[in-house]
Order: sequence, then C-alpha cells, then structure tokens
Amino acid sequence: MEKIEHTTVTTNGIKMHVASIGSGPIILFLHGFPELWYTWRHQLLSLSSLGYRCVAPDLRGYGDSDAPPSPESYTVFHIVGDLVGLLDALGVDKVFLVGHDWGAMIAWNFCLFRPDRIKALVNLSIPYHPRNPKVKTVDGYRALFGDDFYICRFQVPGEAEAHFAQMDTAKVMKKFLTTRDPNPPCIPRETGLKALPDPPALPSWLSEDEINYFATKFSQKGFTGGLNYYRAMNLNWELMAPWTGLQIQVPVKFIVGDLDITYHIPGVKEYLQNGGFKKNVPFLQELVVMEGVAHFINQEKPQEISMHIYDFIKKF
Repeated sequence: MEKIEHTTVTTNGIKMHVASIGSGPIILFLHGFPELWYTWRHQLLSLSSLGYRCVAPDLRGYGDSDAPPSPESYTVFHIVGDLVGLLDALGVDKVFLVGHDWGAMIAWNFCLFRPDRIKALVNLSIPYHPRNPKVKTVDGYRALFGDDFYICRFQVPGEAEAHFAQMDTAKVMKKFLTTRDPNPPCIPRETGLKALPDPPALPSWLSEDEINYFATKFSQKGFTGGLNYYRAMNLNWELMAPWTGLQIQVPVKFIVGDLDITYHIPGVKEYLQNGGFKKNVPFLQELVVMEGVAHFINQEKPQEISMHIYDFIKKF
C-alpha cells in the first residue's frame, strides 16, 4: 500500500484527491457510497502488477476531494465533468473504466456522454437502466418501497446526517459494508440506522484497520457529500431528458453478486437474464452473477474481481 501515490488534481472547479500506482494503460476506478478510493485497494495492487496504471480518485464530496455544499453540485454532469478533467490532467485520451455502486452509475453516464474516452467498461452491482420519461427516479423508488427506503430517506438535507451522527462512524461503516440482507434497506425515521442489523463479527475480508481508514475519513469529511448524490437524483432525471432511449456504445462486462440488494429489486433478474439489459447495452460481452456474494463485491472477493477485470480488458 505504501507504493500507492497520492496527488491532488484541479479539475472542473474542484480539487480532487487521486490515488494511483503502476505504469501502462490506465484503468480508472470509480467508488460508491459510503466508500472512497480505498475501496479499490486490492485491485490497485493486483492490476498494477499486471502492467496497468491504476487510478482511483476520491469522487467529489468524498475523502480528501473537495465537497461543494449544495446537492445541485452533484449531478452526473458535474461528476463526469470532474473525470473528463482528470483524464485531461493525466494527459490521457482513453481509459478502461471500472465502477461500483454510485461509481457504476457514473460510469454508465460517462459512457453515454463521452464514449470516445472509454476503451471498455467493467461495471459492478448497478445495471444500466435507461431513463424512464414518465417517472422521476426517486418517485419510482418511493412507489416501490415506501418512504423508509434508504434512497427516499436520504433526500431531506440534514436528516440522514443526524441519523449517522447518533452512531460511532466505525459502526456506521460496519453496518453498511457487512450487510448481507438482499431485501431493500429501510431506515425508519424513528429508529434511523439502528434499524440496520449489526454484524456479529467482521467478515474475513474486512479488518478493523480497514474499517478505521474509512471511519477516519468520514469522521473528518462527514457524509453530506455522498448523500448529495442521492439528493441530485431527480435533478439528474430532469437534465438527462435529451439522452432518453440512448444505448451504451462501449464494450461492457457486468458483474453482480446474487445477495446484492440491487439484484433483488423487482424485475432486475429478469431484465438482466431475458434480453432487456442486452438491448440497452448492445456491446455487453459478459454477464457474471457471483454466488453467495453481497453488494461490496470488489472488497468481498478482491482476487476474483481483479481477475474478472483483467480477463476482460486484456482483449483490447
């Protein structure tokens, strides 16, 4: 880990912290919530040893990157703009892209907006769903799962932060990273995060030191930056109208665990398996469902995910 370089890049009006290691073709890794560049620690080491330069930023709002206060500063256009500026700062034209969770959603949009900058994409956990012109994103989730669904509960500025503040940050991280319940996560207003189960013990793939790295950064930065991604979802829906119906036009490998909450949203399994996903992602080359694996797949199965990435991108 001490070989990983840490730099700050100015891009799109913010300062972005970037972790990188290795030399060769660039792989750009995009993390999710509540995570950091550190999510990709295993992949950075594995894939840099195989001849790639691995680059993992703290996305806007996270870790050691700037965190503008307003939710309106967290649209997919802001985040993809940050990343285009990062590629320009690195002096690189095209990269391999890897995303997980919110990073996967950003990656899909990166491919919609700037397919000219992407050689190929490996995305984890969140499949591409084209914009539904009839229903705003958060409204759709509320209709499916009710007001207590975590995405709905995250909408009001300050409310989720207050729930998070009632609990030690390391415990918050443990609750999120170790969850293996594929049912939709609900956070009732009365109980907050206490409604999410406590892990009996840390799994073998996650250490106290690793939890503490995340906890230290979130204690310093707070969770508002990450939560603002959710608060910009309906704004994204409005702004994305010109891209309605567009397909993803880059080569794609998609990987999901069969215990992932996203895999158990009604209709998702059928969408992935019965041709709907392939219709919207016509250059989908591989679809992998990993058995017995939950949402934080790249941390839970680091070697397998690194090999899945390598086996795909080495073709290009």
